[in-house]
Amino acid sequence: MNSAKPRASLQLRVGADIGGTFTDLVFLRSDGQYSVRKVSTTMDDFSKGIVDGLTAFLSDEELTPDFVSEIVHGTTIATNAILENKGVRTALVTTKGFRDVLEFRRLRFPDLFSLDYTPPKPLVPRRRRFGVDERMMHDGSIRRPLDETSLDCVLNDLEEAKPDAIAICLLHSYANPDHEQRVTEAVRDRFPDIYVSASIDVLPEIREYERTSTTVINSYIGPIVDSYLKSMRLRLDSENVRVPISIMQSNGGVMSYAAARRTPSRIIESGPAAGVVEAHQLSKRLGLKDVITFDMGGTTAKASLIEDGERNLTTEHEVGAGIQLSSRLVKGRGHALKLPVIDIAEVGAGGGSIVRIDPGGALRVGPESAGADPGPACYRQGGTDATVTDANVVLGYINPTAIAGGTVDVDLEAAREALDRSAAKQLGIDTTDAAYGVYAVANTTMIRAIKSVTTFRGRDPRDFTLMAFGGSGPVHAALIARSLGIRQIIVPGSPGVFSALGLLEALPEYGFSRTLIADPAQVSADVIIDAFDQLESSSLERLKDEALNEAITGSWSRTADLRYRGQAYELTVTADTGPNDDLLGMIVERFHQEHERTYGRRASDEPVDLITIRSTYRIDAERIVPESVNIPQEQQQPRQAYFGREQGWMLTPVITREELTRSFRSGPLIVEEYDSTTLIPPGTDARIDEQGNITMINTDLDANRD
Repeated sequence: MNSAKPRASLQLRVGADIGGTFTDLVFLRSDGQYSVRKVSTTMDDFSKGIVDGLTAFLSDEELTPDFVSEIVHGTTIATNAILENKGVRTALVTTKGFRDVLEFRRLRFPDLFSLDYTPPKPLVPRRRRFGVDERMMHDGSIRRPLDETSLDCVLNDLEEAKPDAIAICLLHSYANPDHEQRVTEAVRDRFPDIYVSASIDVLPEIREYERTSTTVINSYIGPIVDSYLKSMRLRLDSENVRVPISIMQSNGGVMSYAAARRTPSRIIESGPAAGVVEAHQLSKRLGLKDVITFDMGGTTAKASLIEDGERNLTTEHEVGAGIQLSSRLVKGRGHALKLPVIDIAEVGAGGGSIVRIDPGGALRVGPESAGADPGPACYRQGGTDATVTDANVVLGYINPTAIAGGTVDVDLEAAREALDRSAAKQLGIDTTDAAYGVYAVANTTMIRAIKSVTTFRGRDPRDFTLMAFGGSGPVHAALIARSLGIRQIIVPGSPGVFSALGLLEALPEYGFSRTLIADPAQVSADVIIDAFDQLESSSLERLKDEALNEAITGSWSRTADLRYRGQAYELTVTADTGPNDDLLGMIVERFHQEHERTYGRRASDEPVDLITIRSTYRIDAERIVPESVNIPQEQQQPRQAYFGREQGWMLTPVITREELTRSFRSGPLIVEEYDSTTLIPPGTDARIDEQGNITMINTDLDANRD
């Protein structure tokens, strides 16, 4: 690239995705061409790796900072703060007599027959939970006015508690916010320098535990996210990169830097969401309606569904549960987060997952990870524990000398020694069999994640295409798909930085909701439409705080949460209809269909209740479709790769993506790229399509099954 080119042709939008081992950077030009960088994640300050990678790229390309127009960021800092119990010292103000809501939870047990189950400790201990004397009823009427003397006492208690953040959640404030607004105003006046979250701003919806938990999460991570984003802003400013920063939300949209500081609870699943966003965009371009996304990085593997051309969202998410096996029925491992989140199942199986032998003599892989520091043993960065990456190097799947375009050295002997020490000697088997055992166990673990979004939901995985990405996903995808009976696998271009590409295709969007309990059979459509109109009208005032240009246009999309009368939980369905449609009839019928699809039955004669309405404002931002990138790779000689005891070692061609043809070519093959490696085992054919994606077909599976 030459800096003498016209500036307009070199405008760069930067996607920055932080992973457990590498931070991925994508530099997208206005002509659709892009460059990629993988740098080691800087665990002490994640923003340092981003800024160092950005400035190094600008220097190498002889560009000045003013060529950068925007940075879009996906981060796990919010999730990590909860997983590691490293949030700030938080206090909770609630209605007198209800300060133990966080303890009572929902009395749901993830392990029904386990006598050792212990729920996670509340993020706010009881000594920092305070009750103010007031009582609002579910219909918004006031049973007991707010006692100002009681409020003064709570303010004094807060001063003694010395919290770093405060959460405020009064009973039924979603129905009438007056008391909570007064308490919030008093708290902010008394503690102007302390981070404060009010449930009426974070989640004005029914259900005390979920609303309280979500508000507490917002405060618990608020100062940490705020400090992190400020640090990034300062680092960028010091390098004269003074551009807008957008943050990926858990629901697949991006939000402004200011909005992320205000409601950090919306970026809990920021990183994983980006990969699903890009998979959704690619599936539309390929004409695929039913896709399983499979994202395997350095620490975890994640699976999600694109069904009938749409991403799956849920408001029944838990955070802090460690491994997240997506299920509407199994709850209680973590803290409730009742905000829209892309429905993702996650297991602790990534390239950096540590290998060990448990006390019973069984081989285990993960969930502990070597991460970026010290990393897998083969990287020679101080790691001594064997990992999945070490096993893949020993098996010949990953280059035994270097990866990432030669920027990361690989030591085959170090990988062998680590596997001998961690597994082979203890099991009394040779190193090769131990390595293949690690590969197989990791695959089995990741299959659990895919099953939790398919078979556990009544979906047959054989009806879907598997789309594999992440630094490690394409190494494992073909054999995982074969185990599940999935015939077709897609490996997109630049799979190792695929989530960073998703950041650059996501649209800015802002979600709003309110509880509206109504019987669709008893109210007119005008009541529901008026409620949506009022929600959107009041939300526009909040959008002004985002400093959106008046010329920016967007559109609203509407959804509604419904349930059969007497049920405890709802399902979300679209509420967008045409002007002459039977709005209520269509909403109820969509609910019946979704209930049958999710739970296997419908009860058409049972009354249905509408509980919550939701409106999402999506900004009509122009997004350039990234074109495939070709990073030159050195020609590699064929190498021996091991495919289990039945097939043993096989001399396997090592090729670049461009060496694949439009005609299918039979495995075994290894496709090496800058950011990932794709394994095409025996019994699998592969070709490249017009858009540069690798299509693999498991030829030994019957395409015409019953």
